[in-house]
Amino acid sequence: MVDSVRPAASTARFGFTSDHAADELRAAGWWTDAGPDAGAEPLLAAFAHAPDPDLALRTIDRIRDADRDGWPDLDAALRTDPVVRGKLLGVVGSSTALGDYLVGAPDAWRRLDTPTPAAEYAATLQAAVHVDGDVLAGGDAEQALRRAYRGLVLEIAAADLGHLVDTQVEAATFADTTHALTAAADAALQAGLTVAEHETRGSADATLAVIAMGKCGGRELNYVSDVDVVFVGDGDLQVGTRLATTMMRVVGKACFEVDAALRPEGKAGALVRTLEGHEAYYKKWARTWEFQALLKARPAAGDADLGRRYAELVAPMVWSAAERDNFVADVQHMRRRVERHIPAEIADRELKLGRGGLRDVEFAVQLLQLVHGRIDHELRSASTLDALAALGTGGYVARTDAEEMAESYEFLRVLEHRLQLRALRRTHLYPEPDDTTALRWLARAAGIRSSGARTRSEELDTAFRKHVRRVRRLHEKLFYRPLLDSVARVPSAALRLTAKQAQQRLTALGFASPEGALQHIRALTNGVSRRAAIQQTLLPVLLDLLADTPEPDGGLLAYRRVSEELADTPWYLRVLRDEAAVVENLATLLGTSRLVPDLLVRAPEVLHMLGDAERLRGRPPAETATSLRAAARRQPGLEAAVATARSLRRHEMLRVACADVLGLLDVPAVCDALSSVWAAVLQSALEAATRYQQAQVGSVPARIAVIGMGRLGGSELGYGSDADVLFVCERTSEATDEQALKFATTVAETVRKMLGAPTQDPALEVDANLRPEGRSGPLVRTFESYRAYYERWGEVWEAQALLRARFLAGDTDLGDRFIAAVDPFRYPEGGLDAAKLREVRRIKARVDTERMPRGADPSMHTKLGRGGLADVEWTVQLAQLRRAHEVPELRTTSTPEALEAMAEAGLAAREDVDALREAWSLATRARNAAMLVRGKAVDQLPTSGRELTAVASVFGYGVDDDAGEFLDTYRKTTRQAHAVVERLFYEQ
Repeated sequence: MVDSVRPAASTARFGFTSDHAADELRAAGWWTDAGPDAGAEPLLAAFAHAPDPDLALRTIDRIRDADRDGWPDLDAALRTDPVVRGKLLGVVGSSTALGDYLVGAPDAWRRLDTPTPAAEYAATLQAAVHVDGDVLAGGDAEQALRRAYRGLVLEIAAADLGHLVDTQVEAATFADTTHALTAAADAALQAGLTVAEHETRGSADATLAVIAMGKCGGRELNYVSDVDVVFVGDGDLQVGTRLATTMMRVVGKACFEVDAALRPEGKAGALVRTLEGHEAYYKKWARTWEFQALLKARPAAGDADLGRRYAELVAPMVWSAAERDNFVADVQHMRRRVERHIPAEIADRELKLGRGGLRDVEFAVQLLQLVHGRIDHELRSASTLDALAALGTGGYVARTDAEEMAESYEFLRVLEHRLQLRALRRTHLYPEPDDTTALRWLARAAGIRSSGARTRSEELDTAFRKHVRRVRRLHEKLFYRPLLDSVARVPSAALRLTAKQAQQRLTALGFASPEGALQHIRALTNGVSRRAAIQQTLLPVLLDLLADTPEPDGGLLAYRRVSEELADTPWYLRVLRDEAAVVENLATLLGTSRLVPDLLVRAPEVLHMLGDAERLRGRPPAETATSLRAAARRQPGLEAAVATARSLRRHEMLRVACADVLGLLDVPAVCDALSSVWAAVLQSALEAATRYQQAQVGSVPARIAVIGMGRLGGSELGYGSDADVLFVCERTSEATDEQALKFATTVAETVRKMLGAPTQDPALEVDANLRPEGRSGPLVRTFESYRAYYERWGEVWEAQALLRARFLAGDTDLGDRFIAAVDPFRYPEGGLDAAKLREVRRIKARVDTERMPRGADPSMHTKLGRGGLADVEWTVQLAQLRRAHEVPELRTTSTPEALEAMAEAGLAAREDVDALREAWSLATRARNAAMLVRGKAVDQLPTSGRELTAVASVFGYGVDDDAGEFLDTYRKTTRQAHAVVERLFYEQ
């Protein structure tokens, strides 16, 4: 028992954890019963430095077993040659795939002693596909090319990894590795083309050039990567296409996937085009992202002269792409599409596409190249690192920023290389946090060492997070910091852009008025105050976020306005500096809504909520209303009470607007919150006005009730809705009707005047025009007067208006009695007779034809348009007038509740009700969104431009999505609802 434990414990000294390690070491002759063989100590110590010692030993054991005759030579080399030992153990301790290759070709380890120079890669692979002067074909060619190419990858990996095991192995730089991998890929493409020419009859009738794109074009290839290419042909294009297809098959099966999707028209386009065909396409049809891709185009194989002419053709187009009309939209689309398509569960582990990943570096560098490379030829490099260095040297980026970005880029690329080497599979995923085995291996493979109390894995994770954060920070800074430097007054000649260059960069980032944007930046960062210093820190992040919104220019203007208005608020900039979520949400709001900044400068305390979704969602509306009334009630006078109510209403409206734009509240919640706070303001104003008037006359001769009508009565208010009300009074026992009416009218007029006074907030219009006799009738009536009027002279439209009557404020008993008194009128026994039914339909037809604004699009008018709010509400109200006397569930002021009652009672088919409810909700939200975007009440939806994009964004459409899809959805939904309205309203 003891003997079986001792070897395992001893082998652990050299990093082995496998139960089979001792047996494998004995089989190799490196271990005895007493411990390590005396001559094998340096070798065993080398195993301890391999990324995975157990994997390395297991693979060596497999090689020994596969080639027993050659084992003595390998054993001797491992014992005595530190370079071969370091390279081989580095490879077999990192890659199962290359280990399998060595087992299948056990003599291949000898290549590590005298590796093939990169200049001879092409000859090596050409020799592999030739036998006795003849070119191989079919499977034979593919197998031969596969073995030879894998041998080159083995040599490259050995040079890349050997220094991890033995310091006597000269470490290959990252650039050395990527250049070697690219050279091997070029050689494979050329060898594949040689096989294709042999297999394709008539190949002499066609000339083909293979243009490398992407990482291959930039000579920065991964171990495992698709190789992007474009084919240019001359002569017989059918033959050229056969050549290209055959080459892709051979190389794809032997070496790597060859991807030609970057060709004109993508996969739908011709695989091979002439030089003239490419020129015609790029001049007439190509989008900007295609020129961005061409930035890395490089002849890699085939006819060298044809490839050179292609490169000379596209270069001028690439370096003038920034002047194209669609440059901004296309570049933004490419930039945002990357992050949007990453599954949330892996976003923080995506080395390539995630925030702070490799694509952030590559995109930032390429965009700066496109903007500034038009006049500076030093920037015209296909290599990300070379271009980044040139940007630093040329002063477009601070040298330290360029160096840090390059360091982080190399670190992330090295991790990517190690992960791909493991099984020679394409992957960009950093290991999961709980996968300690993978993290430990990756840390060792990347040369990460433990430090203090932290393990290798912890050091790796710390470094990974640091570099990701740095890349994201610098990604923002590369775009925007030079803009700040360009408008700063302090000398910084090495970093400053000219005003024209700064404007070009802002244009490239989506700002329609770069001159205006520069003025805002200058105003915000001018001077040496602490405030200016904080703004210089904030603006790179904020500008980056604003560039992703529907209205970057308006958002920046709004930010300047808010910053200037809140300049003396001590916590304002501190909150933005310290809370990233607040900045992100603020940018979204300012770049989407004009209403939000108007309210924010008068209710800045809401800013604190932007980092907390739960606080933005708010308390239940009833609690908020109670708090508002209590706060107003504590004020000493009428003006103070109304001012407090207005202030709290402003705060609540801003909170709701922010939550609405950020997608935290649905339509019912928005309507309920806005209606509740409006009702609370009315209640507070009524109480304050009553107290004030009581102080004037010394008594309270009347009880007053306020009845909500319209959307207020239905708890369906939007941001720009008026408050439709009726004022009802009743004399107290000590007063006459005349005294009661005079008192109540004064109170009502005071409420309307105080709330309707002009301010910068959305209007608080108290509208009593639905009262008997409309504007020509008295503002206030007694309870008995209302009842008598409705019994004797009430018209059907007034009964329809009362369907939404709901007690809101004042004397509860009076309000309840009023509602009970009008129930028989609004829910008439027996429903509507034929004459009244015709009258309702006549009125609606008149509204449809006369009230639609001139020039308005009926399909896009949320209130009066086809299938809009009025269509649905008239249909519901007609059903209530006709059926509520026999269907109690229809006796509701809520449109959605009444729709549900219609379905439950069988008054309409479920699918019809669903169509009406969907259209009503959509129109309500669209109307609210239009108000949020424009900052003022509007019923007509925009049909193009940035306002449409902003409205669509409230519905969850991205800035790069086609906002026309939103319009199509709106039209389709309302069209279906209108068809239901026509059937239910006019035919039944």
